[in-house]
Amino acid sequence: MNSDSPTSSAPRPVSVVIVDDSEVVRAGLSALLGASALIEVLGEGRDVASGLAAVAQYRPDVVILDIRLPDGTGFDACRRICQSNTETRVLILTSVEDEEMVDNAIRAGAHGYLLKEINGTALIDAIRSIAAGKSILDPAITARVLSLMRSNTPSTRTLVDSLSAQESRVLGLIAEGKTNKEVAMEMGLAEKTVKNYLSTVFEKLHVTRRTQAAALYAQAQAASRT
Repeated sequence: MNSDSPTSSAPRPVSVVIVDDSEVVRAGLSALLGASALIEVLGEGRDVASGLAAVAQYRPDVVILDIRLPDGTGFDACRRICQSNTETRVLILTSVEDEEMVDNAIRAGAHGYLLKEINGTALIDAIRSIAAGKSILDPAITARVLSLMRSNTPSTRTLVDSLSAQESRVLGLIAEGKTNKEVAMEMGLAEKTVKNYLSTVFEKLHVTRRTQAAALYAQAQAASRT
């Protein structure tokens, strides 16, 4: 046996389906991602119906999904994908920089929310992270939420420090972009218990949305490292 023979240590490509109503966007993403040995584009969809059909056919690791589709919303598609394909993870890739949209995406089961301004290398890294079980939130969204809240709240560190250890752990997982169900599974809790914890967290932080709470948590973590 030749000891110089190469070993097959290269990571398995992450399989992807792209769902976007723009042919130009689909073609651009396919070309960009297809050029990487780390990603394998299996199929495309131009609307909810064709997107769901492609997901059912290929069962990809990750679906890249736009919010605005001709026959429905990306949230509708996301919800149905997560219900019928538990191993497939969903990345919302959109031009919509809106806190409510992020909240809706997370509630629909999305594992990531990124803006289309992201560069190719960062997108590939994000896709691989999501496929590996992580959750991704665009930094621009977090920064925007913080800028809207900064002048209206007490010290971020003071607010976050008011949380109990269990509440802080729940918030930390939410800040990673995890859904209530995922938090419940990781912590060994009932999903209803997680919802109760979040209600208390929101009240203590003086927020109404999980994206606001996640942004405050991220800011407090950053402050603790300085």
